[in-house]
Amino acid sequence: MKEFKEDKSKSEELELVLEGRNAVLEALKSERSIDRILIQEGSQEGSIKKIIKDARTAQIVVNFVDKERIDGLSKTGKHQGVMAYVAAYNYASVEDILKKAEEKGEQPFVIILENIMDPHNLGAIIRTANIAGAHGIIIPKRRAVGLTATVAKTSAGAINYTPVAKVTNIARTIEELKEKGLWFACADMDGEVMYKVDLKGPIGLVIGSEGEGVSKNIREKCDFITSIPMKGEIESLNASVAAGVLAFEIVRQRNMTL
Repeated sequence: MKEFKEDKSKSEELELVLEGRNAVLEALKSERSIDRILIQEGSQEGSIKKIIKDARTAQIVVNFVDKERIDGLSKTGKHQGVMAYVAAYNYASVEDILKKAEEKGEQPFVIILENIMDPHNLGAIIRTANIAGAHGIIIPKRRAVGLTATVAKTSAGAINYTPVAKVTNIARTIEELKEKGLWFACADMDGEVMYKVDLKGPIGLVIGSEGEGVSKNIREKCDFITSIPMKGEIESLNASVAAGVLAFEIVRQRNMTL
């Protein structure tokens, strides 16, 4: 029974790769932040079955891959049909992000990233979020880079102060945050220029993937579609640059009310 097929385009540069059944079981038992688990197709007997069960309970992504794929990824040759990719840093929860805003006596400012694959982009956005005063970042569990060593390094230390939460469903998370009073602005070149959009108050800024932008499903969940004015011949910005420009427009508008 297959749950997810391995996405070969996703970055595999994580802080620690655990190989072998006992190592993965111990990591699950200790509740370490695991980004995903790879299991060789057809290996579902004994301890592998327990790994799958525990991973599902912990809502960890399980990718089933063929033998050639897992053999090629293994550094030791002793994977026993299972490997786990452990995040360099622990993930927070969405509630942790909201609590941080509450403790600061500020209206929530959250950045939601859809399918950012480049660890340098994620690291740069975490750094920008920290400087702009965002209370946290939310990323999806699948089809997105996690908190890798490269992400940590690129964030220039901001990863220690800006919580990052991983969720199963971005659209559902937006709906839940709307119920808590947040408004959502989506970055899209066809949107209204950011200077004309009210970005004050409790807000979530949604940034899409490097190549495809924000998906239609997520865009429809947002209250505003906003764009960055562009004067040159190039029609798009790097995801981390776009996040920075829009984040500081939110800062500008918030400061106008002080």
